[in-house]
Amino acid sequence: MDELKQVFLQESNEQLDALETLLLELENRPDDETTLNGIFRAAHTIKGAAGMVECAAVESFAHVVENVLDRLRNHEIAVTTKLAALMLGCTDHLRVLVANEAGVAQVTIEWIEGQSARLLTELGEYGPGGQVFATPKASESGVERIPSNRSGHNCWHISVRFGPDVLRQGMDPENFLRFLETLGNIQHMETLADVMPPAAEMDPELCYLGFEISLESSVDKQAIEDIFAFVRDECRLSILPPNSKVADYIELIESLPEDSLRLGEILVRVGALTADELAEGLRSQAVPAGAEPPETLQIGEILVAQQVVQPELVAAAVAKQAQVSEKKAQDAKLIRVPADKLDHLINLVGELVIAGAATSLLAHTRRDGELIESSSLLTRLVEEIRDASLQLRTVQIGETFNRFHRLVRDACKDLGKEVELVIGGGETELDKSIVEKIGDPLMHLVRNSLDHGIESPAVREAAGKDPRGTLTLNACHDAGNIVIEVADDGAGLNRDKILAKAIERGLVEPEAHLSDREVFDLIFAPGLSTADQVTNLSGRGVGMDVVRRNLQALRGTITVDSSAGHGTRLTLRLPLTLAIIDGFLVVSGNRSYVIPLDAVVECIERPASEHNRNYFNLRGQVLPSVCLRESFGLPGERPARESVVVVQYAGQRAGIVVDRLAGELQAVIKPLGAIFRHIQGIGGSTILGSGEVALILDISALIKISGQAEQRLIARPELRNA
Repeated sequence: MDELKQVFLQESNEQLDALETLLLELENRPDDETTLNGIFRAAHTIKGAAGMVECAAVESFAHVVENVLDRLRNHEIAVTTKLAALMLGCTDHLRVLVANEAGVAQVTIEWIEGQSARLLTELGEYGPGGQVFATPKASESGVERIPSNRSGHNCWHISVRFGPDVLRQGMDPENFLRFLETLGNIQHMETLADVMPPAAEMDPELCYLGFEISLESSVDKQAIEDIFAFVRDECRLSILPPNSKVADYIELIESLPEDSLRLGEILVRVGALTADELAEGLRSQAVPAGAEPPETLQIGEILVAQQVVQPELVAAAVAKQAQVSEKKAQDAKLIRVPADKLDHLINLVGELVIAGAATSLLAHTRRDGELIESSSLLTRLVEEIRDASLQLRTVQIGETFNRFHRLVRDACKDLGKEVELVIGGGETELDKSIVEKIGDPLMHLVRNSLDHGIESPAVREAAGKDPRGTLTLNACHDAGNIVIEVADDGAGLNRDKILAKAIERGLVEPEAHLSDREVFDLIFAPGLSTADQVTNLSGRGVGMDVVRRNLQALRGTITVDSSAGHGTRLTLRLPLTLAIIDGFLVVSGNRSYVIPLDAVVECIERPASEHNRNYFNLRGQVLPSVCLRESFGLPGERPARESVVVVQYAGQRAGIVVDRLAGELQAVIKPLGAIFRHIQGIGGSTILGSGEVALILDISALIKISGQAEQRLIARPELRNA
């Protein structure tokens, strides 16, 4: 049961994510039948799984939600903004209930019970007659018979004949009927006493009654049959679906996941058939030992002959079975692996890379041809293992992006704005550990765009814009990095206001001349905010500096581009992985450094005439350069011949001046201690095959250092003539 419960907790969160996404889609497309059915299936799956692992609180609450969703699916009630908000609130509450079952809820039991009561009251407004039918009424002392002309209309028809010995076995038929009311409303019930003998012949220990019942409920056939499970062998039971909804069952069959199911299992899965009816059909199909097999008779034909399922449903199940068989040949099987096991594997691969580098160095030192050839093969295999291992931890970023639909919806209602969220590049993959850590920074950026960036509809109309704003989230790969863009078509950043606020707080000297990019970078300064008032979303100046620090901890960067009246674009650049990279080894001052290979464009020899300059000529193009000796204060004299490694990051190029080039290698990234965090231009360290520690260069920081002087020259032209 513990293992089943762990699976339930994990899959319930996945179903709740799907439920939330579909509810947000439903608000924009209220008449989409596929979305409605998907919402109902998600709630039904949660309820059924909760019942299986005995999570009563989740099951009972999900049951009420399912009843309302069933009325929504059957178009008995309409999709409204109020109902959509209520369903989203119920989804959040189900998350709390699931977290409480897992023992990680951050709220008290009293709060949960109060929230449940409030939501159940609101859900009751959408039930038949304004009633919630999750549990029977406490005032009911027995089963109420409700004569109605609606018998059979949109109701399950249940015909049950209790066997004569049920009373002797301790079973009370009235209890089964009373429990039946917990599944829905009994619209009509007739008591059948056609087999009751004369009074003189009656045995008080025997049961002679049967019942014909019309039950209005959203439950499936199996749930109704389960009520009579204890007397299933002692009664005759027939359950007919409401109006024989063949079309609904066919749609459910077509929407089933691509599982490997048999025909009977498909019919049981959608509720058109119960497990007992299937078992009876299989018994009829079985051939006794030693008997001659009759003509081939498929299980579908038997079920149709027994009048427990419609021929159309059998045909739909056969078509689904063929589809599954075709898909199965193409799809690989998936298994769930705990994250700590993957992390352990990546760590072992990292150690294998270091050991392989040591073996390769030893082979070359001894100049043993056979050993060199063997180590080369080992290196190639290690590279393949490394790539395959890192791919195990990659996930699509679209899952993170989709979470913001709810944030945008709720924020727009609070702010009185209309914003459309556009997502692109959701299929872009990156390391799962990075995905988990960029959720909060992205949330800060989205909130700022909604609060400060995009104007209110009235302001946008006055400026000649569409009153409905656009917020774009996009992701793509670029030179070994993942690029995430958060862009809006709002008012843009106010350069003068940011600069004035920075001068007021003493962050910038009043006479300073800053470029636009340097001014926009000031929004990441701690405590700086240009908001006129503090809101629930932002305005305290404690968001953007946290965003930059979190990204720097991931070896990432963030840049800002803005145009007044047209919007703002924030660009995040992150490494694809935090574990192992391909690097280019260089040496300066007898110190080894690693440059990420994806950032290397080319290597050239530096002319002697440019030794004392902070720029160099690359085939007519003047580029800034950084000398590692000067930047890091390395001892020793500069060699007569130096090399320049041309690197590129975020579309900007620069040169890194080194003493000599040492070739490519695989670098296992090791984090630096807190004492080294203030050093600019260093992003981590690695261990070489010789055991020496080499520092990994932060290319974005070095390019920024090399370009600062050039930007100041652009901002202050008079310096060029000084």
